[in-house]
Amino acid sequence: MNICGFILLLLHSCTLGDGMDHGIVGGHVSVPHSRPYMVYIYNPTTHSNCDGFLVREDFVMTAAHCKGSNLKVYLGVNDTTLLPTGIEVDSFPHKSFENKPGNDIMLLKLKTPATLSKTVTIIDLPNPWNNKILKDCLVMGWGWTTYVYYSPSKVLRELNVTLKDLTNCFEPDVICNDDPFGPSKGDSGGPLVCGGIAQGIVSFNIKRSGGYITGYTRISHHLLWIYNVMSKANKADKVNI
Repeated sequence: MNICGFILLLLHSCTLGDGMDHGIVGGHVSVPHSRPYMVYIYNPTTHSNCDGFLVREDFVMTAAHCKGSNLKVYLGVNDTTLLPTGIEVDSFPHKSFENKPGNDIMLLKLKTPATLSKTVTIIDLPNPWNNKILKDCLVMGWGWTTYVYYSPSKVLRELNVTLKDLTNCFEPDVICNDDPFGPSKGDSGGPLVCGGIAQGIVSFNIKRSGGYITGYTRISHHLLWIYNVMSKANKADKVNI
């Protein structure tokens, strides 16, 4: 099976971002601004969107397949029909990402750092010395409410998920979870939050009998890369990021 055939969230009809719009399948509406680290990402060139999450006042984390040349991020969002002023960013996708599972991670440096408040906060990343992931987690986003039909939800939705198997799938930095409900198109780049810590990034899903397998990029596998990008992005020299 080719890459277009089974990675449903990464590529929609083999065109990145095509049809991606504002939900989580089987989820419920989040309490407004209860997930203040969530970030709405919009590409005005392709008219597509992804999700992300604030990890530092000047950095948003998302999926590498959400990359684009004119991305804007929106902080403190609940309803996407009421977007605040967008912030321009510099994009740093992982240099080894190849539109398939693995290395699907990107950092966006905000040209105007966020002002933290009750509706805009940072979420913690995992520590390298404590790599254990709790199995009771939360996933959220502005994606479709079904896997198949265009079904936009303008407000943030979320779903409690229980990770059944933490073993690697496809690549060492991918967590897979088999569940009838979960992220759909438009949820790419959102966080997998376990114990209040961002442990994964929504990357793809695979249709199978009885449901879908969702793949998340495991953040702890990329901590050195993350801190290297953050350090170099603040300097003139951006070579080999």
